[in-house]
Amino acid sequence: MKSESECAMTTQKSILLVEDDRRLGKLIGSYLAKLGFGVSIERRGDMAPSRILREVPDLVILDLLLPGLDGLTICQQVRSEYHGPILMLTALEDDMNQVAGLEMGADDYVKKPVEPRVLLARIRALFRRYEQIPPVTGKTPTSAKELTFGGLKINRASQSVELDNRVVLVTTNEFNLLWLLASNAGHIMDRNTIYLELRGIDYDGLDRSVDLTISHLRKKLDDDVDCPKRIKTIWGQGYLFVQDAW
Repeated sequence: MKSESECAMTTQKSILLVEDDRRLGKLIGSYLAKLGFGVSIERRGDMAPSRILREVPDLVILDLLLPGLDGLTICQQVRSEYHGPILMLTALEDDMNQVAGLEMGADDYVKKPVEPRVLLARIRALFRRYEQIPPVTGKTPTSAKELTFGGLKINRASQSVELDNRVVLVTTNEFNLLWLLASNAGHIMDRNTIYLELRGIDYDGLDRSVDLTISHLRKKLDDDVDCPKRIKTIWGQGYLFVQDAW
């Protein structure tokens, strides 16, 4: 029997599952369908990009290893036009593949074998993230649609970043992290809070994807990588977006 909390999150949500394993696809599809999701399945990677952009599902679950086209390439191809959440499935233990997926624009990943309730929890967390502005601990109003710091403009509505009147190309994960830090300018954000806000999970002490994203943001925003003044690392505590460094 479904719990009330499970039912509340699944009304009228469509999911495209890109998975070539028929048994796993049927298992995941049946489980999510019983919870009220509308689930479609695509088994070929090379057919996935056009289908994602044509159907525009509320969420895409994307396997990493697929016939015709791999999950990383699919994610990269659709990310600029598809603005919904992408959850990647991976059987690979290499953390670099998981980091690569996040950098290509995936929002989260789940390792195989898939535990259904873990998958559901990640799906619900992604829907919450996309449906409401993340709560913040600073003084910036959560209703803000654009944040400005000198020559830096961060627009939430268009998911765009400008620095000194030039467009800065950022991935979805880079934008989400930048918005979170900028929304809390002047306040240190610890890693666990960042992971909870952006991925709905606790920091496991090992995942370095946030550190890598911070490094990419510093380069794109012309921050000093060796001695950053804009996004500072506060050792033992977390990251600090400096409000008046712009």
